[in-house]
Amino acid sequence: MPKKTYKDFETKKTIHFNITREAHSRLRIECFKKRVSMQEVFEEVSQRIASESPDMVDLIDDLSQRKRDGIIKKLSESDVESLFNVIEKENPLAK
Repeated sequence: MPKKTYKDFETKKTIHFNITREAHSRLRIECFKKRVSMQEVFEEVSQRIASESPDMVDLIDDLSQRKRDGIIKKLSESDVESLFNVIEKENPLAK
């Protein structure tokens, strides 16, 4: 009876995202200095996130908080604009 052999095949996924030109340049320079590729860096970061490395969890928490703060700031700015529009329309002194 033939023996069945199972092989592990590592499946790769391709990701595409945009970063600023400055961030890309600085990352590329640092990778070049250390003789690693940007792909290797992102793979390592992904692995650390997957393993819930405390430094990566903190990084994502910080990013999430800054994003929420930015959204709140944007909402606040639009609320101020709306409030001024209401005041302008309802101003009894303007009539």
